[in-house]
Amino acid sequence: MAGRAVARNPKEIVARGYDAIALRYAEWAGRVESPALAWLRDLDARLRDRADVLELGCGRGVPGTRELARRHRVTGVDISAVQIELARHHVPEAGFVHADASDLEIAGGSLDAVVALFFFGHIPVDEQGTLIGRIAGWLREGGLLLATFGAGEAGEDIDEDWLGAPMFFASLGADSYLPLLRECGLEPLRDEVVVQHEPGHGDVPFHWVLAQA
Repeated sequence: MAGRAVARNPKEIVARGYDAIALRYAEWAGRVESPALAWLRDLDARLRDRADVLELGCGRGVPGTRELARRHRVTGVDISAVQIELARHHVPEAGFVHADASDLEIAGGSLDAVVALFFFGHIPVDEQGTLIGRIAGWLREGGLLLATFGAGEAGEDIDEDWLGAPMFFASLGADSYLPLLRECGLEPLRDEVVVQHEPGHGDVPFHWVLAQA
């Protein structure tokens, strides 16, 4: 990832980008072979019935929100208004909030799990540590975080034509996340770097982590 400075508002780029490509992204994502369902089912098996789950960057609610809403009370959050409307259609049994995750006000120790798949890759590097710390505070003792993080070089970049719209990407770097999670009081239970092939973009590595408060 290029380490160059990003001049435009990253969150505005992400919100407008996903608004513009929501349906195209859904079709594209359906062609990506991802381990998401296996990790979501592992998380689900560790939770009590009717657990309180927050999904950050829920997108259109598939597969994450839909899978977890079968047995739990799930609230999905996304910065894209179009994605939130699609999610409300696809998963009417869940609740959804159109918001920047960094602006959420959530009571401490009120959640059993937080899910953040392919989410931190769109968060500016200088906000990621603070947000992980806040997530740790939202979780009950023994609560779980399921997240993916960048497994490549540290930095921020804008792809001017990602599926037809500009998109912002960021990572703290492959070796940064496990120490940061532990510093925030989240102990990794499972972690694995998985390389997935993305049509049009090649092989992209993600660090999958299931951690416990």
